[in-house]
Amino acid sequence: MQLITSMRSALTAGAAAAVLLTGTGGAVAAPAALPAKATAPSANAAAPWATLTATATATAPSAEAIAPAAATAHSARSAYGRLGPLAGLSAERLATGDLVAAAKWGTGGPIDDPAREREVLDAVADQARRLGADPAATVRIFRDQIEASKVVQRGLHRRWHADPAQAPTTRPDLDEVRKEINRINGELVRAIARSPHARSAPYCAPLLTVAAAQVRHERHLDGLHTMALARSLRSVCDGA
Repeated sequence: MQLITSMRSALTAGAAAAVLLTGTGGAVAAPAALPAKATAPSANAAAPWATLTATATATAPSAEAIAPAAATAHSARSAYGRLGPLAGLSAERLATGDLVAAAKWGTGGPIDDPAREREVLDAVADQARRLGADPAATVRIFRDQIEASKVVQRGLHRRWHADPAQAPTTRPDLDEVRKEINRINGELVRAIARSPHARSAPYCAPLLTVAAAQVRHERHLDGLHTMALARSLRSVCDGA
């Protein structure tokens, strides 16, 4: 219900939600943890937009409200198209956290690596400038990406300490893993650069919630990775 309220307040009329939802479907499982200022859709919903559609159409908007509402709905659909890749790439980056955790397992080395973190933040800020994007916003989002990866690493190390049978038996090459992380970082910076309007839209948080739910469903994320995904997306929406 909180999600419904957030979306309705962001759209100028109920008809906008109806237009936004047209053609959208697919069952989505709600994440156990989601970005700040956002609440998951009902776990009983057949689709992320189903309840919103029913609520919006029940309002019977006037003819005068339809045009601006439809324009706002089109804008929201466009924003969702920009936010979805951010959620997907964040989940892809989190998956490398499993490999980093395995590479560090049993070495006695710390999970925190300030030198590597500074290298990443400097690199993404420089790339953002070259793309004409906001380097400060890019760095803010990547700080969350780094912290989310550490959530995964710490969680896996706790799991492996508790049950050594689950611990990895081989150690990935950390340099090779970092090459993959750098590749994803580049794609993520480009996605951030393409989404300033979506990230500043008043309906960013609820749309990002739906995008995160879709990613969780598609990737079959467990509780640890769902929580980490929420952490990685905390600063995506401006003012979050």
